[in-house]
Amino acid sequence: MKYKKFEELPIWKLTLQITKIIYDITSVDRWSKDFGLRDQIRRAVISISSNIVEGFEKNNNNEFIRFLKMSKGSAGEVRNQLYIALEVNYINKEKFKEINNKLEDLAGQIGGLIVYLQNLRQKQKINS
Repeated sequence: MKYKKFEELPIWKLTLQITKIIYDITSVDRWSKDFGLRDQIRRAVISISSNIVEGFEKNNNNEFIRFLKMSKGSAGEVRNQLYIALEVNYINKEKFKEINNKLEDLAGQIGGLIVYLQNLRQKQKINS
């Protein structure tokens, strides 16, 4: 299936869900006052969807792959910051697992799309 708009991408939709969760949990309690960690995790989660969109809008599979890799890296950055939040007791283990699982799922989906696009690129090279 060929997506015509980034809003149709399942990975973009999942990223919005995760972004809302991150904003919700960083808006309360001690975490809301830890401006460094709060702002860093928010920037990183925004970076996930922003890179997906920027790569998609370039209408070039090589560029899309490049931006998807950056997006996947940002998902890892958010996961790292969640580990920090868990260590300093900003979130409990259940909330950590919930969000971390979503991020792992997202990273897996992004990785799958990267592989798909790389394989498509290889097929196009062979057929040209």
